[in-house]
Amino acid sequence: MNKKLIGFIVSAVALAVLPLWLQGVGQAWVRIVDVALLYILLALGLNIVVGMAGLLDLGYIAFYAVGAYLFALLASPHLGEAFPAIAAMFPNGLHTPIWLTIPLGAGVAALAGVLLGAPTLKLRGDYLAIVTLGFGEIIRVFMNNLDAPINITNGPKGIDSIDPLKVGSVSLGEPWHVAGMTLQPVTLHYYLFLGIVVLAVILCSRLHDSRLGRAWIAIREDEIAAKAMGINVRNTKLLAFGLGAMFGGVSGVLFASFQGFVSPESFSLQESVMVVAMVVLGGLGHIPGVILGAFLLAALPEVLRHVAGPLQAMTDGRLDAAILRQLLIALAMIGIMLLRPRGLWPSPRHEDQMLPESSEGGRA
Repeated sequence: MNKKLIGFIVSAVALAVLPLWLQGVGQAWVRIVDVALLYILLALGLNIVVGMAGLLDLGYIAFYAVGAYLFALLASPHLGEAFPAIAAMFPNGLHTPIWLTIPLGAGVAALAGVLLGAPTLKLRGDYLAIVTLGFGEIIRVFMNNLDAPINITNGPKGIDSIDPLKVGSVSLGEPWHVAGMTLQPVTLHYYLFLGIVVLAVILCSRLHDSRLGRAWIAIREDEIAAKAMGINVRNTKLLAFGLGAMFGGVSGVLFASFQGFVSPESFSLQESVMVVAMVVLGGLGHIPGVILGAFLLAALPEVLRHVAGPLQAMTDGRLDAAILRQLLIALAMIGIMLLRPRGLWPSPRHEDQMLPESSEGGRA
């Protein structure tokens, strides 16, 4: 217990000091960590669906888009400009507070997750992946085309002038001066994102060890056997879709406030595949592994910018740096899966956990 307490205190201090140190190096590095925290939140939600319940979801980024666009509509002048009635009701514009937008984003995304899960309950494996992939693309196409005849999403132009989040009287869009230090907006967002990620980790840990979490794992291992043991497979799957989507909706709200702009380009199929890769490469069903995989894959593209530049110079500029960076990411992912097929930090096997007890029982 003492070692765990010391490790917890050291980790907490390191996480609290990290943005202050990175802020001195450059705000871009703090921004990279902020984006990594958003991806960690996304990966934790997808881990409920894919890692615990064993439901392959390739359209998870749709819930991210739902949360982002919901906040963009509730915290920007767009609705007032598109609908004169709303402008008359709110002459000063819609400025929805954080205590309302985050629960609302979570609730709407969870509802979308249940609506996706309901018609796919009898599908498994590749068929489920194809249907969820189509759902993700449908949401992106809707966001891209809902600018006529009524302009709801502003189409491919996206929605800008989104309000930054406010915690009490503190706006996260402005620097905050405290104790002789200046905390930049990216640093303030870091602490908010970190707090929400910590809450998400606690919630996921409790879910994993709960009766519901064990039911998800039973369905993942053998759905027929789980149903024979009395588990309500239908409702349990719907809960997995809904709770997983809830994390995506919260992450979308945070993303929209952080960027100040949303467009359909941010919610492409590539983003869905990237989040799935984070869960698989980190370790399916293992929360520390998922966090590790999400952080590495979110930060790796930015780190490889410093590698792709010199390699591009060696080829006299014949290779595009962005394409070269994607190639390096793909090679790294292939190498990880060859060396660690169960992920970087896989979940301990059940038989390994039972081995000491079995040995003691045999000796007795």
